[in-house]
Amino acid sequence: MAADLILLKQLRTETGISIADCRKALEETDNDYERAVKWLAKHGIEKAEKKSDRTTLQGIIESYIHANGRIGVLVELLCETDFVARTDEFKHLAHEIALQVSAMNPKDVKTLLKQEYIRDSSKTAQDLIKETIAKLGENIVLKRFSRLEIEY
Repeated sequence: MAADLILLKQLRTETGISIADCRKALEETDNDYERAVKWLAKHGIEKAEKKSDRTTLQGIIESYIHANGRIGVLVELLCETDFVARTDEFKHLAHEIALQVSAMNPKDVKTLLKQEYIRDSSKTAQDLIKETIAKLGENIVLKRFSRLEIEY
């Protein structure tokens, strides 16, 4: 069955995933929008896992200072190309990870990746990264982070 153009546009706008992948998802699910969203999520994680061995030499350092000025976070997030490092989606991911570090105070990267995502408890921080890998088409690695807090 051919993909419904209205659903295709809506799916692309909502997910940010490529038109080709959105079209395939709608075709595979007989234009069932909810099933197509689930199909994209499942296949996005599979695509992300296939990219995990790619070299990541570009990226950004994201900083976040909590509103009360008592907590500061630096995050080093890496990707394959400087083109992706400059995208709003990649910058948003770095900021969300910095917020996660600020709120949850993980002891290391491994622990952080397993934590529930602060904005959606059905996901982990690793799931958030994998979703972004699926959207951007490049491997993304959280290299390290640092969290400082003024203590009483």
